[in-house]
Amino acid sequence: KPLIFSSYLFSSSRLSFQLANLKMDIADEESPNTYVIRPAYEAKFKPREVGALVHEVVKAHLNDKTYDTTEALGWAQAISDDVKEKCKGLGLERYKIVVQSVIGEQRGEGAKMAARCIWDADTDNCAQDVFQNESLFCVTAAYGVYFY
Repeated sequence: KPLIFSSYLFSSSRLSFQLANLKMDIADEESPNTYVIRPAYEAKFKPREVGALVHEVVKAHLNDKTYDTTEALGWAQAISDDVKEKCKGLGLERYKIVVQSVIGEQRGEGAKMAARCIWDADTDNCAQDVFQNESLFCVTAAYGVYFY
């Protein structure tokens, strides 16, 4: 479809103007917008699926362990890396996966943990799992933040 653009050229020395008609042909097919700002519903971070995955990984790593200060750091790193790799297998494209794992000794004391995040409530989410046995506890949280 041809579009007609009209422009007026004014002359400062005279009070005259010219009308110029420009014609521009636009292709019938317009290219679709390829910039995606929201994931499809099927591609969103699903806390229930990720939470089950986190539970399986933590249980596999710590089920038969007793707390050891020197090894706890390595266990936490291994759990975090394993959860992150398995989350990538879920097909969460354009999601930044952040995993935090804390291991502590069971001494009959209480422990409180909190996290704050600034994110888009429509696309970003988190999943967590708490594991306990006679000698240790482990809190693991996986955060999925959509990359725009």
